[in-house]
Amino acid sequence: MKLIFKGIVQGVGFRPTIYRIAKQLGLNGYVLNKGSEVEVIINKKKDEFIKQVKEHLPSIANITEIIEEKDDRNFDNFQILHSEKGERESLIPPDVGICKDCLIELFDEGDKRYLFPFTNCTVCGARYSLVKDVPYDRERTAMGDFKLCESCEKEYKSPLNRRYHAQTISCPICGPKYKLFDKDKKYLGEKQAIKRFARQIDTGKIGVIKSWGGMHLCCNISEISRFRPWYGRPQKPFALMVKDIETAKKYAEITEDERKILLSKSRPIVLANKIGAEEASPGLNTIGLFLPYTGLHHFLFSYLKSDALVMTSSNVPGEAMITTDEEAFSIDADIYLLHNRSIPNRVDDSVVRVWNGNTFFIRKSRGYVPEPIAVNYTKRILSVGAGENITGAISHDKFVYATQYIGNSKYYSTLEFLEESLRHLMKLTSKEQKIDAVVQDLHPGYDSRKVAEKFSDEYSAPLFDVQHHWAHAASLLVDNNIDESVVLTLDGLGYGSDGSFWGGEVLVSDFKDFERVGHLEDIPLLGGDQASRDPRRLVFAIFKKFGEEKYFMDNEAMILSKMMDKAPRSSSFGRILDALSCYLNICTKRTYDGEPAMKLEKYLANGKPTYSFDAEVKNGTIGTVDLFRQLDETIDKPLTEKDKANYVHSMVKIVIDKLSDIAIVHAERRDIKTIGLTGGISYNIPITEMVEKQVNKTDLKLIVHNSVPNGDGGIAIGQNAIIGHKLIS
Repeated sequence: MKLIFKGIVQGVGFRPTIYRIAKQLGLNGYVLNKGSEVEVIINKKKDEFIKQVKEHLPSIANITEIIEEKDDRNFDNFQILHSEKGERESLIPPDVGICKDCLIELFDEGDKRYLFPFTNCTVCGARYSLVKDVPYDRERTAMGDFKLCESCEKEYKSPLNRRYHAQTISCPICGPKYKLFDKDKKYLGEKQAIKRFARQIDTGKIGVIKSWGGMHLCCNISEISRFRPWYGRPQKPFALMVKDIETAKKYAEITEDERKILLSKSRPIVLANKIGAEEASPGLNTIGLFLPYTGLHHFLFSYLKSDALVMTSSNVPGEAMITTDEEAFSIDADIYLLHNRSIPNRVDDSVVRVWNGNTFFIRKSRGYVPEPIAVNYTKRILSVGAGENITGAISHDKFVYATQYIGNSKYYSTLEFLEESLRHLMKLTSKEQKIDAVVQDLHPGYDSRKVAEKFSDEYSAPLFDVQHHWAHAASLLVDNNIDESVVLTLDGLGYGSDGSFWGGEVLVSDFKDFERVGHLEDIPLLGGDQASRDPRRLVFAIFKKFGEEKYFMDNEAMILSKMMDKAPRSSSFGRILDALSCYLNICTKRTYDGEPAMKLEKYLANGKPTYSFDAEVKNGTIGTVDLFRQLDETIDKPLTEKDKANYVHSMVKIVIDKLSDIAIVHAERRDIKTIGLTGGISYNIPITEMVEKQVNKTDLKLIVHNSVPNGDGGIAIGQNAIIGHKLIS
């Protein structure tokens, strides 16, 4: 019997596992890595063998398909045969945190890898971030520059060793090394570099650490007040790397689901309800925490006095993360801890939020990319996403692969990163370099379209536009493996098919078409993007409709008033939340993307539906402007924080109820079984729970995200699926 295993089965300890199971079951045959798959011949006990393989699968491995074929050849024993080149379609595993066995070695004085920060084996360590090409062999990784010593080579060639064919194996003799530099780029040596770096951080210094897929800026948690003006981020939340799971409980309320994902091999940043360190995420009810995932991180905390560090990606906001020493030195930090291994693929830390057992990916990158997502089309589609927080995607043979988090496409370095990442995925997923179609967002001003046009021209592939919110809805369908739903697509802004900017939509969606059956009332965006950056303009535009002028006076008010009729218009729920945050003096100035709306969440969570609001619905359009008039007339005294919370909750609830009601009516009318929720606003847990409460009153099912990012990081998946289905028919 021949068994062909497809999936993440290369360089992950899969063949040694097969070998051990076959020996234990007394089987004869062989296991052979063929590049795109692993081929196994066994003479008996097929079902028991497959069962054992699934039960003892290495943690980093993933089987996507098992093909059975007849093979009557006889063998005297079971052996591991030498690899064949095969196809290029073997899936590269993601970067995953150091395993328990390697962690024990790190602190074992008798082990040859004692205090060696690059320790890894077949089930842990850097993978995608250091792969240059496939087949996945050492010479095609960043470890190709480091020749194995005799001891490591012996481990590498031993089938029963857990480092058998571990392409990234090394030790202090033959592996990379960390070096210390001061702010003047002066070389401070290798000896005890990590320990000396930790001491500098303890004294309040700001440091740069070179890690697997990029650089981190770090400082002691007590230094945030100095770090913010130095880095130019007065309010933006910073993630904290904490020493262990017990330390995490000091800074946040950790649920069981959050505990599991914090401790998972992927080691993402997890947003949890905050109970300390307000300065890390000012005005928010959540804090981002993650645990050490490299040997270096574990060493740092063994030397540090502090149990938590600010650990944030080292880059200009929205631009690609830096990867070279030269770029690092341009930051002007106090101390640098750099190593001599290159970074072929920059991979940011993933950021997630957990709700009801679902993982909401805010940023899907390290630990998860390049994770395959099943689709039902075979065409090779390349999609470039939207404008901000983008990823790209490429489909191949009934799977779609998203790139790591890229950033904001208005920056040239980010566009380069998008193109490089897509080319890398193309190379990893197929030896046949062709594209059947290229997909871009409908918005004519998105710079990501330049990358789409380049690929379209280069491969003579047709170029398609897909409306932003339809792509959101389609990404949700892919995530839930269904073909249709009535979807609430709620976000900041997306270019609508009518030329206005959408963002508070109810779409009846499948992969072939969509119908906009409900949306929020349009409001003018005075100055276009400037209205997003300055929420006072939103409040001014809303109240100008009642003949009142808020925030601006005299010449400024006159200029803004003249802009009212010609300004672009938007049905965005995000802008309504921004305006509400500004009006209630919660956040009147945006210093980072989404700030005013994000700072509403703690008020939503703490408030109750205390006040009555009436939102008129005409032909599927929900009146939101008049809600502000009602709010203004209700307030007759200075508001406490509790008052604000109740007003926010009451007003947002009426909008969500009306959107949900429209969705429910159309689902029941068309015999559609689900209501979907997607878009950046679906990261807001109180809003998600408001939708859930309305849907639970019916026989319908609420679907949310779990593998594809809710926000614009999922757009490329939706774009890909829409055109993939289009080319089937």
